[in-house]
Amino acid sequence: MKRRSYFNSSHFNSVSSSTSSSSADSARPSILSSPSPSPSVSSSHGKERTFAPETSMLVSMTDTFGGVDGIEDEEREGDEDEEAGEAEETASIIHARRHRPTASNSSSANSHSSSTSHLAVQIQPLSRAPHKQRFPTWIIEAVAPLAEFIADVDPHQHFVDLQEIAEGDSGSVYAARVVSPLSPLPSPSPSPMPSPITLPNSSPPPTHIAIKNIPLPPSSTSPGSSKIRDLARELRLLKGVRHAHILGMDAVYVDLVDDSLWIRMELMERSLADVVGLVCEGLSLQERMIARFASDVLMALDYLQQQHIAHRDVRSDNLLLNSSGIVKLADFSNAIRVSRNAPTISGVVGVIYWQAPEMRAGSYNALNVDAWSLGATVWELAQTEPPFADVQDVRQIGTQWPPLRHPELYSRAFHDFLKLCSRPSASRPNPNELLNTPFIRNACGRAVNIQLLSQCRAIEEHVMQREGAAIDS
Repeated sequence: MKRRSYFNSSHFNSVSSSTSSSSADSARPSILSSPSPSPSVSSSHGKERTFAPETSMLVSMTDTFGGVDGIEDEEREGDEDEEAGEAEETASIIHARRHRPTASNSSSANSHSSSTSHLAVQIQPLSRAPHKQRFPTWIIEAVAPLAEFIADVDPHQHFVDLQEIAEGDSGSVYAARVVSPLSPLPSPSPSPMPSPITLPNSSPPPTHIAIKNIPLPPSSTSPGSSKIRDLARELRLLKGVRHAHILGMDAVYVDLVDDSLWIRMELMERSLADVVGLVCEGLSLQERMIARFASDVLMALDYLQQQHIAHRDVRSDNLLLNSSGIVKLADFSNAIRVSRNAPTISGVVGVIYWQAPEMRAGSYNALNVDAWSLGATVWELAQTEPPFADVQDVRQIGTQWPPLRHPELYSRAFHDFLKLCSRPSASRPNPNELLNTPFIRNACGRAVNIQLLSQCRAIEEHVMQREGAAIDS
């Protein structure tokens, strides 16, 4: 497995400052490698650490921004029958949409420089009215599973200067400049849990956003069609989900120029995996910083539990930081909604290093696995690699994490938090209980995270200068 780097901040700065450059003339460094059978981890600067080769059999093939080929059959049950019934209806709906003016679209979030930057999962459903764009028949069939989520606007009229910032298994991610802000959608019904960050009633639209580009499959039976169905499943799961620490998909568009889907999201600065990758270059991750990251994730998980949703793939690659130092949980391709009274399911998903042990033993309580995965991520942030990274035989991976290399460097509260997260499923604390632990209560302030991001950018600039000098010599 190659560790995927979400975003390179040095490239982000060039995107923000060069708002008039065309995408054709812009450099497009690829910093997000697609999942690979080779179980290795690389930093954003190309330094690889090799994991045990046998673990590749349990490496997830998820893609942070949409789609997973290996989703369990039990979670797909009913989807194909439902989609078959929708296909004919969808064709008539989309054929009718030919002359309507641009409709209101999903609400814009704050600019990436705002201290309350936030994007909700607010997808504009297609209504039964004429559509502005004329879709060929094959596109109508290809996007049939997504009909209720596609916003009826031409994305090229609103977003320009696309520059590739990442690439994944199902497509590339671009930073784009917003030239025509879209009208906001009505907010979803109030959440049963208030947002942990005070959000303004109205905020300026972002100047830049992220776009996930997914090529449309030529037919509903082609290999790429499974990604469309997986995306539809993810969107249905997230419909109505709104939280300050969850990175949602703001809207879905059809690009008739390149025959692809555009998924709009908030433009984030980097993943926690990127942050970990800079420790070897001199970045210092303090315990209280780790506690702030964990606190943000726990708030997201606590909210999801109230919605009966288990993420099942919590790890540093899927935890993204914006420029305000706020961590958001991303990639819900492995997530599942369960019944509160019957949360037991089966099926192994995610990546083994962050995977709760009960997932490999048969049926398990889906709502209890994310706490373990967060604990493994905290362990990783302290050790710069996930637990069991050096294990040669997956059968040797136990139910308790290896000891820390320098346990004396960490507080009693830190050790207690890890022990709580690694408890057996039946006695493992839930996210709300973990939020009240001494480790989390002693988290640093948000300003410290912002300063950490500045240090990340400075280190990356130094590394680029060093590598440039080495090439010149």
